[in-house]
Amino acid sequence: MLKIYDISMTIQESMQVFNNKEEKKPKITNITNHENGQAVYESRIDMNVHSGTHVDAPLHMLENGETIETIGLEQLIGHARVVDLTHCEEYITRADLEPLGLQKNDWVIFKTRNSFSEEFDFNFVFLREDGARYLVELGIRGLGTDGLGIERAQAEYPTHRSLFRNSIIIVEGLRLKNVPAGTYFMAVAPLKLTGIEAAPARAFLIGGM
Repeated sequence: MLKIYDISMTIQESMQVFNNKEEKKPKITNITNHENGQAVYESRIDMNVHSGTHVDAPLHMLENGETIETIGLEQLIGHARVVDLTHCEEYITRADLEPLGLQKNDWVIFKTRNSFSEEFDFNFVFLREDGARYLVELGIRGLGTDGLGIERAQAEYPTHRSLFRNSIIIVEGLRLKNVPAGTYFMAVAPLKLTGIEAAPARAFLIGGM
């Protein structure tokens, strides 16, 4: 029996955003409604492209890096493995990843304690530089995380940059609280934007295929 897991964050004004910055919170405004005989109801949204579930492109951290439209849907759809790293308190290291049996060309999704809170945690679990180097050595294709960032507290952003320089796709802001570890069919659909460094996305996993 198929089971579909929506692993996207809900876009709403009260959602958690990186560092709790007010300017990163979505603003949703009603511009017309059914009062006073108006025929249509319409709303407007203003949001940072890194708020909620989103796909990063290399331009985010690399000068002259590729922009979001260069990441094709074929790179964001296919089988992915959810790995349980809820035991990691601060960061994910090479030593945490080595026992998992990850393989070349894997699409990997980290399930951590980040998924169990709807409030932004300034000490969220992140991928440490040595863990990123290990994934580069393996040659994985893509990486999803349930943090609003793949790293924090690292000078010069070595995790982001090593992944981007090796064509590893980064998806941030996933919600995995109710998703058991295992292999799923994954679909991540970023908004069709162009020329910028990221795009909000709807993401889901299908089990039982």
